[in-house]
Amino acid sequence: MELTTIFFDLDGTLLPMDEEIFIQAYFRGLVMKLAPHGYEQEGLVKSIWTGVKAMVKNTGECTNEEMFWKAFTDIYGEKCRQDEGIFEEFYVNEFQKVQKMCGFDAKAAEVIAELKRMGYRLVLATNPLFPAIATESRVRWAGLSPEDFVYISTYENSNHSKPNLDYYKEIMDKIGVTAKECLMVGNNVDEDMIAGELGMRTFLCPKCLINKQGKNISAYRQGELSDLPVYVGSLKE
Repeated sequence: MELTTIFFDLDGTLLPMDEEIFIQAYFRGLVMKLAPHGYEQEGLVKSIWTGVKAMVKNTGECTNEEMFWKAFTDIYGEKCRQDEGIFEEFYVNEFQKVQKMCGFDAKAAEVIAELKRMGYRLVLATNPLFPAIATESRVRWAGLSPEDFVYISTYENSNHSKPNLDYYKEIMDKIGVTAKECLMVGNNVDEDMIAGELGMRTFLCPKCLINKQGKNISAYRQGELSDLPVYVGSLKE
């Protein structure tokens, strides 16, 4: 079946980064923001990770947003729901400083523009563990616009997370495509290349490779972002 839709991971794919350095900077900023409001550093970080694990294990009974706040409220009580505005302030302001911990690939915007010109629908299939406000910021850090994509997964609109195959199925159902029409582009072997199990084509970007299990990656189509237009063009031949 002809390729119609290209799914892109964000962190480490369109937005170059060292994931560990990014997470450290993110937590450092969040702790500084919330400490004056009664959140102790070690407990806060542990609680955020508890919420993240709950989202990763989400089997679809609610959104990731609801799953996160349920886990967080179980630890801190209803007080934390009253502090949601402080979290929003963080993403609008302090979170923006984390951009300096990320790289930048000018080719990302060029490739996205070219693929749109070629008529492909583009999906931002970033692991939906962040709210839309944070995800859209990271899109802009990559030199892109949220309007470049027909769909962006966030914790508000997702009921599953990577590497759950239902995460990909959920997006495909929402935008009305089959796996055979789709290509998944990413840097994470476990979370992105797993889309191939559904019948999607896959394209691995090894520049910021994440391969925690040390899998053999020789079977995956690989290359730089700049190689994508030529590769997808070859699929029509």
